[in-house]
Amino acid sequence: MKNALTTGFASLAMAAMLSAPVSAMTVEGVDVPDTYSAMDTELKLNGAGTRSKWFMDLYVGGLYVPETVSDGEAVINADEPQAITLHIISGMITSERMAEATLEGFEASTDGDMAAIQDDVDQFMAVFDEEISEGDVFDLVYVPGTGVKVLKNGELRDTVGDLAFKKALFGIWLSDKPAQKDLKKKMLGQR
Repeated sequence: MKNALTTGFASLAMAAMLSAPVSAMTVEGVDVPDTYSAMDTELKLNGAGTRSKWFMDLYVGGLYVPETVSDGEAVINADEPQAITLHIISGMITSERMAEATLEGFEASTDGDMAAIQDDVDQFMAVFDEEISEGDVFDLVYVPGTGVKVLKNGELRDTVGDLAFKKALFGIWLSDKPAQKDLKKKMLGQR
C-alpha cells in the first residue's frame, strides 16, 4: 500500500510538472515565457535581457518572433507578427521617466527625423500617462495590417501606427543606436 501511494504521488507530481507552463528563462527574477500568442500566431522567445541605467536594473525586455533571428535590422524591417515585452522591475521607473526615455529612443532610432510618424508617436506616448509601478508589464505587439497593439498588464490600451511606426518603435531596442547594446544582444539571442 505504501509503495502504491508513493508511486501515485510521484506520478501526480510528474504530471503537474509536465502540464505547467514552461518559462524559457528567468531574468532578474522574471519568468520569461518561451512563447507568445499574437493574433493566432505562436511567437517564440528570441531572447531577453535587462535594461539597466546608473547601475540599477529597470526592466526585463523580451523579443518574440516567428523564427529565431540574430539580426536587429531584419527584425525591425520584417512585416510579420512580432512582440516586445517589458517587465518593470524597479520602483524608480515613473511615467515621466519612461516617457522621456522612450522619446529619446524614438529620436535615436529615427536619426532625429520623426516627422513621418509624429502623430503615431504622440498617440503611443499617451500610454505612459497612467502611473507605472514595479511589476507592470507592457506588451508591444505588431500585427501586419493592423499596427502595434499596446497592452499594459494584459489589457489592450491602444493600437498605433503601421509598419513605419513599428520599425521606429522596435528600433528603440534593436537599431544601430539601441537603448542599451547589451540588452539588444540578449534580445537577439547573443550572450
